[in-house]
Amino acid sequence: MNKIKVLLAEDEPMMGKLIKEALELRDFEVVWAVDGLKAFSSFCVARPDICIFDVMMPYKDGFTLAQEVRGLASEVPIIFLTAKSTIQDLATGFEVGANDYIKKPFSMEELIIRMHALLNRRSSLKKSPSSLTEEYVIGKFHFSFRNLQLSIGNKQQILSYKEAQLLKLLVDHRDAVLDRKVALDYVWGDDSYFNSRSMDVFISKLRKFLEGDPTIKIVNIRGKGFKLVVG
Repeated sequence: MNKIKVLLAEDEPMMGKLIKEALELRDFEVVWAVDGLKAFSSFCVARPDICIFDVMMPYKDGFTLAQEVRGLASEVPIIFLTAKSTIQDLATGFEVGANDYIKKPFSMEELIIRMHALLNRRSSLKKSPSSLTEEYVIGKFHFSFRNLQLSIGNKQQILSYKEAQLLKLLVDHRDAVLDRKVALDYVWGDDSYFNSRSMDVFISKLRKFLEGDPTIKIVNIRGKGFKLVVG
C-alpha cells in the first residue's frame, strides 16, 4: 500500500524536524522544504497528497505558496500552521485556498486527526461521479472549477478557491437544497459562527458574479441552506 505523501513547508529547523519525524513514525512519507520557493518546487516534483504550510517563511509566505499550489491543483488539502490568529489572518488563509488552520503551539495528535479528516473527505469526493466534473454550464455561464474561472460571453471572472468550491457544491446540488453544515464542513472545515458568517458573504459575492444571467438564482432556504435555481 502506497504511503500518503505530505509536503511540509516549515522554516524553523526544530519544528520542521519534529513534525517530519512524528509523521514518518505514523507511516507518512514527508517532503520537507525550509522556505516557500523550495516548497513550490517540491510540490511540482513530488505531487503530494496533502500540504502543511507555515504562514511566515523566507522568500515566499504560506499564503502566496497556497495560491500558486491552487493554480496547479484544486483538490489537494492544505493546512496552515501559524502563530497568527486574527480574524483577518484566518480570512486570508481560507480565501487563498486553505482547508484548515492550526494555531501554534499544537499537538501532533490534533494535526494528524485533522489530516486524516481532510484526506478521508477528499477520498469520499473522488468516489462520487459528480465530484470528478470540473467543467459546468450554468445558464449562460461557463464555470471551470479546474481553472477557477467563471465566464459569460467575453467576460471572465477569476474566483478564489473558496468561491469556486462553494459554487461547485451549489451546482452539484442544483435544484436541491445544499445544507449549510455540509457546505461549511466541506469548504471551511467546520460550522463555527465565524465561518457561517463568512459563507454568507461568499454567497453574496457569487450572486453578484452571476448577475449577468437573470434566470440564475441562489435562493436562501431559511434554517436549512441554499438552492441554485436556473431558469
